[in-house]
Parts: sequence; C-alpha cells; structure tokens
Amino acid sequence: MAKKIPIGLVLADRPCRGIDEVAVRAGLPHVLLPRPRKFRSTFEREVYTGKVRDVLYRNGVTLVVMAGFMTLFGREIFYGEKNFDRRILNTHPSLLPAFKGHYAVRDALEYGVKVTGCTIHVATEELDAGPILAQEAVPVYSDDTEAVLHERIKDVERVLYPKTVQEYLYVLESAGLF
Repeated sequence: MAKKIPIGLVLADRPCRGIDEVAVRAGLPHVLLPRPRKFRSTFEREVYTGKVRDVLYRNGVTLVVMAGFMTLFGREIFYGEKNFDRRILNTHPSLLPAFKGHYAVRDALEYGVKVTGCTIHVATEELDAGPILAQEAVPVYSDDTEAVLHERIKDVERVLYPKTVQEYLYVLESAGLF
C-alpha cells in the first residue's frame, strides 16, 4: 500500500479551488500569496520568490509539489540559504522538452502531433527544463479541442504525479535528504 504524502501547506498565487475548497475542507494550513495577474516589467520576480521561500520555510515545508502555479521562481529559491534546490517538483502538460510554457496543449494541437502527454520534473530556474522524473503519453485525436485534450492529460497526471512524488520521497529518504 502506498504511503500517504504529508501535506504541510497549500500555497497559491491566486484564488483557486486548491485553497477555497480542498485546503479549507481538509483543515490544511493555507496561504494565498498573490502576484500580479499579468507579468509586467514592474513584477519583481526575486522579491516574490523570496516571499514564497520564506512562507515555505516558516511552515516547515521540505518538498514542494507544484500544480498550476503559473509563476517561474527566481534564483533565490534554488540556491543560497534556505533553498529548495531539487526539492521542487512540477507537472507539465506535454512530453518535455517539447512544448514548454503556458500554452503547451494549444501548441501541441497547432503543431499537429499525434501524441503528447504529461511530464513530472524537478523545477529549476529555467522554464520547464529540470530533470525529468516521469512521463506518460496521451494520444491526440483529430477532433480534440484544447480543453478536451488538456482534461485527458490531467486524468493521466492525477495518477502519475502522486506516484512520482511517492517515489521521489523514497529516494530522498533513502539518501537521508528528507
């Protein structure tokens, strides 16, 4: 039987179901740390990253599992004091390194691929470029819309991500890093 994954905090960069429904109903600690809806030249990525890192650190978080957190972290969270290097995981709706970024599903459809999928990877300061931990293919059908395909990818992600997190936790624990 799989070991339960401990959840110490739910953190979001915008109001969402993860906080509004899931965390509140489960009685989980949660923090909303908003960032501007649109990134402009005035967005201070390192300042925001430092705030996120500090909230995680204060709440005793040792492994970060991101989903839908559409903010690329700055260098500070990966290096230096109180860092989370190799301890931030992310999921992405494509078979990386193909179709990085926010519009991966749309880009895959526009390119005309027959197969896309889901990737679980270690987050780095470079967008969708960290070491790949797991991938699973998802077929693309001729009548797929972006929404339909994205939901099919999410169905795969909902199984693959927890399994990968479990395996990663085991590796970290075995190496004495968690």
